[in-house]
Amino acid sequence: MADIPLLVVSENSSAERRITPSWSISTLKAKLETVTGIPPSAQRILLKTAAEGSIPVEASDEDSTNLTAFRLIAYAELHVLDKRPPGARPNYTDASGVDKYVMPEEEYAKKTDSVLAWKKAEKLGRFDPNAPSREEGKIAAFAQEVRSRSIEAGKRCRVGGDDMRRGTVMYVGDVKEIPNGSGAWIGVQLDEPVGKNDGSVNGARYWGEPSDMKHGVFVRPERVEIGDFPAMDDLGDMEEI
Repeated sequence: MADIPLLVVSENSSAERRITPSWSISTLKAKLETVTGIPPSAQRILLKTAAEGSIPVEASDEDSTNLTAFRLIAYAELHVLDKRPPGARPNYTDASGVDKYVMPEEEYAKKTDSVLAWKKAEKLGRFDPNAPSREEGKIAAFAQEVRSRSIEAGKRCRVGGDDMRRGTVMYVGDVKEIPNGSGAWIGVQLDEPVGKNDGSVNGARYWGEPSDMKHGVFVRPERVEIGDFPAMDDLGDMEEI
């Protein structure tokens, strides 16, 4: 009898294999171990066909029961299940414990056929003498964000998407008093005293008068949403007071 192509499917593999109907179930399981990694004693095999659904491939005497006892159809699926507890199964997808070769940076830098060598030759990225520095790129990105969001002093806004943090843009620009804070900052006078300051930072005043009420906040442009955000009226929906 001619071999029959079947699709062997397991938790960690899927492959087409030609099955000889004269094999015993024991022979089949031994051959499937090399495909699935599941020992014969832990295998439970299901033959899946469109007409008959799932058929267990098993017998009381698997050494003498041949596969001719089952209706093998070309390209039917042979599902191989692992009966072992999950903790006892090898994890073939976890490569964290596999030793990997990592080329030292000094050795990689000496190679002439690497991506790094190509970038150097073409003067791309950080090898471009005219490319802006990382700091310059960050400043330019903040400036572009200000333009794209149409952020200007005097406009109404909302900070961080929070309706309780509505207010008016009071300042757009550098704030030298903020450590490592190069690039544009947006100073907002919040309607409610839920800010961080009164319009000043470390003694430098950017708007308003000194106050114990913290209506002021400085944020990056991406946190500011310009729009029609009138002051919240907490009593607007009350019928009586």
